[in-house]
Amino acid sequence: MNNFIQEYMVSSQYFAPRGKERLMFLGEQISHRHLNFNDKLIAVLGDAGAGKSSLIKGMFPGLQLSNDDDIVNPHKMLQVRNSMMEVDEATTFHIDIRFQMAFTQMFEIVDYVNSLLERNRRVVVEHFNLLYPALGRNADIIVGIGEEIIVTRPSLFGPQPESVYNIVHESLRYRKMAHSAEEVTTEVLHETFDIMEEEYFFSDIRNGFVIKFHKKPDIDLEKLALLIDEKIAKNLPISYCDENHIMLGERVVSCDGPRLHVKNTSEIENFSLIKRFVYDSVTNTYCLIGVVDNYTEDLENRNTRYFLARKNLE
Repeated sequence: MNNFIQEYMVSSQYFAPRGKERLMFLGEQISHRHLNFNDKLIAVLGDAGAGKSSLIKGMFPGLQLSNDDDIVNPHKMLQVRNSMMEVDEATTFHIDIRFQMAFTQMFEIVDYVNSLLERNRRVVVEHFNLLYPALGRNADIIVGIGEEIIVTRPSLFGPQPESVYNIVHESLRYRKMAHSAEEVTTEVLHETFDIMEEEYFFSDIRNGFVIKFHKKPDIDLEKLALLIDEKIAKNLPISYCDENHIMLGERVVSCDGPRLHVKNTSEIENFSLIKRFVYDSVTNTYCLIGVVDNYTEDLENRNTRYFLARKNLE
């Protein structure tokens, strides 16, 4: 019997949140909404640092990753050659193609994946676009993560993995710029305006960031925008410190997504602070919004432009 919901579904898009907990929560929701029990080949696409590991951990709790940011399991380096012994011990397997290509030949990886599928096991494949030409079949479902998260169910007419990868690869730089600009903004709020962390929380907007305040703060937004621009212009280096901090210039700064940044504030392009607080009646909060593009008008319809509009169609 056909599953018509699955058959008619083409794609869904989500904001790619910053921070492990938010990514894992979204991964869990994606799994509930989009995964079917007979989906055996799961493709996950995106660049290093995009959040693939956290997303996978949310989608498949308890799944042991062959390679992630926290630990590299030496046993997994040769999983393609020795893990058939473990096939009866698990129903879901993970393989990072880019990682495995450093230790094994592509034909071995293809045989490994096919062997698992023949045994009715589920295989979660990172960097599936590298495997697709040799494997000769598309995934049952593709999840791409860049600035957005794209969930798509390929059909006879695509999309092909490389096409999804190209989209998320190009968009990731906006997510990095926005995150770095967000950190610069919160630093200025703390240093100059004595805003405390408990006074706000973060939300998402395409090509930008949203800082939501429970109470409308008494802030000179013109001055704030000027100070942010000055700090960005200092060309401050940004680097990973630990899982909860980055180095911003010479300062250690709290951050829940320390791997998701540009390397220097000079890489933040076209930053604009919206010089008004936007009230959100749903959360009863006052939103401070920054964007890293030149489109600052019609904020209330921004999602139409970036998620729904179909451009360059002839």
